[in-house]
Amino acid sequence: MAASVIQLQCDCKNDPWGKKGGESLAGRLWSQMPDASPLDQSQTYSEMWMGTYPSVPSRLASSGELLQDHIKNNPELLGSRFCDRYSTEVPFLPKILSFEKALPLQLHPDKKLAEKLHAYDSTKFGDSNHKPEIAVALTRFELFVGFKPIEELREIIRLGPLQEILPKYEHVDEKALRETCRALLKLSERDASSIIDKLKHLPASDLGAKHQHIPKLVERLSEQYSESDNGILIASLLMNYMALEPGEAVCVPADSIHAWLSGDILECMARSDNVLNTGFCPRADRDNINLFTQALTFKPQGQEASLLQGQPSSFGSTQKTVEYAPPFSEFNVLGVSLNGKEMETHAVLHSPSILVVTEGSGIMATGQADNYDLREGSVFFAGPEAKLQFATHGSLNIYRAYATL
Repeated sequence: MAASVIQLQCDCKNDPWGKKGGESLAGRLWSQMPDASPLDQSQTYSEMWMGTYPSVPSRLASSGELLQDHIKNNPELLGSRFCDRYSTEVPFLPKILSFEKALPLQLHPDKKLAEKLHAYDSTKFGDSNHKPEIAVALTRFELFVGFKPIEELREIIRLGPLQEILPKYEHVDEKALRETCRALLKLSERDASSIIDKLKHLPASDLGAKHQHIPKLVERLSEQYSESDNGILIASLLMNYMALEPGEAVCVPADSIHAWLSGDILECMARSDNVLNTGFCPRADRDNINLFTQALTFKPQGQEASLLQGQPSSFGSTQKTVEYAPPFSEFNVLGVSLNGKEMETHAVLHSPSILVVTEGSGIMATGQADNYDLREGSVFFAGPEAKLQFATHGSLNIYRAYATL
């Protein structure tokens, strides 16, 4: 019978927006893998993926076999109840992300649109699934997510630089927001650059109390990308800007606009890599504006609507585990934080899981003969009936994603 707890070897991507060398948490964790190369301090390390998605798949540390192949050959690792629902594919994809400048302004298509896009272009859209996701801050995490409340958007749309190009709306509603978003995205480089320059120099008296940060944000984004990037207008003017501290989290539905700005996070999503980009990237890499705005949900709301509160988990024995439970069905994430000589035992989840150590070191016992050393960057797959116990003599932070049934 195959072992129910398996150490994994994962890979890390090198997108240009990632942090360099040892500044990247994703890179540092990846560099602790059994077969990893030393970090190149001039190289960016952006995303360490954990799971079975084929573009950046995990392997068994002991043999190099693909985790997906090992699971298919040993379906008992998943359990019959799981296989009845998901077959032999792990339905979630955890990642560690590190970024020092904004990721592309993006959304993920819902299932209906994903199926159409995959059928139309399976090379660009490699699967037919949706991609709702959560992001948990591991360091200070800056981001743009969702559209501002209507009352704030009314003030923004009346700003002088926008009045030069937008219709005079009698009512600012979701329809007006969609038209505004489309108009800003379709601006020529010259016109976008002109408005961006005017926003940088807006006097404070033209801005409401909640919008005093806009000129500095515009200038910061202009330095990261071109001064004519339309995404700067969408993010800085229309979207909620947030800054989260470690342990705080957000939830992003599949059709919600977002862009991560700076920090290190644990991200977990449904098993998909479908994305539509429309800013903070070269114009040639942007997706069709009409498609983007048709797929996007224009639902103005405050920052609090995107927050995902971690709650004490019933799976933990000593109240050292919090649970992030998004309002969709594929996965939840458990977070464990131990200090000193603390211990925590997880009850049986009855579902497969993938866990990663993001900080510290310790020991993981499985109730079997084997104990496992844990250190930063350790990643394990655990079968549905695994009962895990964690202990440390210093500090230990673990995140464990599991499938919901």
